[in-house]
Amino acid sequence: MNLQVNHEEYHSDDPSKLPSISYLMPAYNCASTVAESVESIMDGNFVEGDELIITNDCSTDQTAEVLLRLQEKYPVITLINHVRNKGCSASRNTAADRAGNPLFFSLDSDNILLPGSVTELKRFLIEQKTDVASFGRLSYFKDNEKTITHEWVFGQGEVTLADHLSKKQVPGASGNYLFAKESWLRAGGYAEFAGGLDAWGFALRQLATGSRMMVMPDSSYLHRYGHDSLWVRDYKKGKTSLVALQILLPFINQIAEEDVDYIMGPEGRYHWFEELEKRPIRVIGQLPNPRYKPEVIGQPRRSGVTGGLLHKVRHGMKAVAQSLK
Repeated sequence: MNLQVNHEEYHSDDPSKLPSISYLMPAYNCASTVAESVESIMDGNFVEGDELIITNDCSTDQTAEVLLRLQEKYPVITLINHVRNKGCSASRNTAADRAGNPLFFSLDSDNILLPGSVTELKRFLIEQKTDVASFGRLSYFKDNEKTITHEWVFGQGEVTLADHLSKKQVPGASGNYLFAKESWLRAGGYAEFAGGLDAWGFALRQLATGSRMMVMPDSSYLHRYGHDSLWVRDYKKGKTSLVALQILLPFINQIAEEDVDYIMGPEGRYHWFEELEKRPIRVIGQLPNPRYKPEVIGQPRRSGVTGGLLHKVRHGMKAVAQSLK
């Protein structure tokens, strides 16, 4: 099985010659929304060779019944049932483990794709020779997708790790984008401890392990909000920064040492993620987001953690573990 995307092999002007996509969908207690999400894939985005894999994460409502009806309508759907609730990240990883195509698109079970939007995004990914391609705009709605309440609009072009750590409203935080299976493997999959930060954390893993992310201009999808989402539930627990720190720790050698002190120390440990727009986390060797003072912070350290930084990491990990108890 070929897991890599050979950009030179495909011709973007002929959709039939573009690589196939495995659509991944985690599903938990989404009986009222999942059909609309599935229809948005099947109607105008799904093409021959694609697959849709849905993981039912031990739902307690009528999700299982709705999914069976959808599978009867669309036999190409693969259903996987967790025997116990494992969380959204694990559900995405379960679907990804089963997937056989070189490209993945992860769509939440309450969001909606516009007709033909993924074909254009796939063409963009090939043309730009990138690993990850994101829509340029998230259009938010509550109950009626025709009533847009607000939008996130991203600047077009490449998204770096420095951009990802400069504010919370970044392309990777949506989780609903196109990426190469190879980038999922390189990132080690979704962090299954991440809770509501599963999408943000996965994008961080992708960027920190060398994947290239690009934003496609004049493109969008519909993002539902206002219900009791995983993000809202976890945010209310007040431990978002601690979980984000756990996700970032394996890549701490890429962070400016002054900012390592900040996010691991008592000053920032409990709120650095919430304060990103006021104090972005600087990445060694990369320019921060243009809205902040342009400055290249030193040179990348060798991979791994050594010396004084190792002591800080150990101390920080211990403090985080105690705080999460």
